[in-house]
Amino acid sequence: MVPPKAWVVTLLGALAVGACSSSNDAGGGDGASSGGPSGGGSSSGDPSSSGGAPPLPTSPEDGPKAGNPDGKCAVPADAQPEDISNPRTVVGTGTPESCTGDAFVAAVEAGGVITFNCGPAPAKITLTKTAKIRNDKGPKIVIDGGGKITLDGGGKVRILYQNACDQAQVWTTGDCNNQPDPVLSLQNLTFVGGNAKGLETGDNEGGGGAVYVRGGRLKIINSRFFGNVCDDLGSDVGGGAVRVLQHLNGGSVSRPTYIVNSTFGGKAGYGNTCANGGAISSIGVSYTVINSLLSDNKAIGHGANDGEGGNGGAIYNDGNTFNLEVCGSVIEDNKANEGGSAIFYVSNDRSGMLFIKDSKLRRNPRGTFETADFPGLFVLAKSPPQVENSTIER
Repeated sequence: MVPPKAWVVTLLGALAVGACSSSNDAGGGDGASSGGPSGGGSSSGDPSSSGGAPPLPTSPEDGPKAGNPDGKCAVPADAQPEDISNPRTVVGTGTPESCTGDAFVAAVEAGGVITFNCGPAPAKITLTKTAKIRNDKGPKIVIDGGGKITLDGGGKVRILYQNACDQAQVWTTGDCNNQPDPVLSLQNLTFVGGNAKGLETGDNEGGGGAVYVRGGRLKIINSRFFGNVCDDLGSDVGGGAVRVLQHLNGGSVSRPTYIVNSTFGGKAGYGNTCANGGAISSIGVSYTVINSLLSDNKAIGHGANDGEGGNGGAIYNDGNTFNLEVCGSVIEDNKANEGGSAIFYVSNDRSGMLFIKDSKLRRNPRGTFETADFPGLFVLAKSPPQVENSTIER
């Protein structure tokens, strides 16, 4: 069946945007349809500076603002910004020169609340190594850029890394995938030029060019992601900008990853790129995306999960029991070589659900396969996507 050019639907009844669910086996997929899913798991640190990264946006200040200005969805209490009135570390002493990559890396290692004092103008901090969170420095880690700070990987390094299962970062529980902390909040920041190429070695160490999180919890508020990349090829590696892994045994039922009023790409030349999930990717983790903009991101692998990826131009979600909720958001002009130029969503055991409310999905071209009547989407779930007051069109 050929999808119609424009498809609009309103479902009656309430559709909650809030708690999501997740439970997943860390590996494998069922290979369903013409490009089935897979699975994965886990860990480690700094990337190589392997080539192939696209040119960085010349000026983050010229990039789109954070979020969808027309988004009107309510933001749950858990997804609100964290208090920054009592920071543990202030990076900088009032000048751009004092805001160095080393100072930021040290602040992240110390944990707690982190703010910046880099002068009155917007400032860019270029990293030469990845900032890594210690799991014993929480339970909350808050990084707030005040709308003026750009964290730049220089096209060479992943910017930020949190892994509850990495013993080098202090293993605080034996059930690292399911532990509820550290809780990482990224607020009022721009991430540009993060590069996680060369990290994928078969245990899902790769992906997340800007931000990689395994275990604990993540929320992103009022932030932007431009020109971040991960591996060009890979069956399951994903998240040019952000990758979150493995809340097992139903862990993300009460702990979704929130993305609020944030932008991934937003215009030509500013998008994020990976084999799968050009913008964001997850395995066994629920996402709630609120009042955000995802555009011009690309999944550039090929062969789907039986080959070298190419699924999920903007969003790639895989696992068992987990939900994806999109509310008040725009997802447009993303591309995938294989399935789901806007969204690739596969619940392997068909227990998860995709909800879309008060949103616009448009101009996400067909790859080699998609779900009939849902242009730009490939969905294997408990039921068809639950769509309310939204437009999904070619």
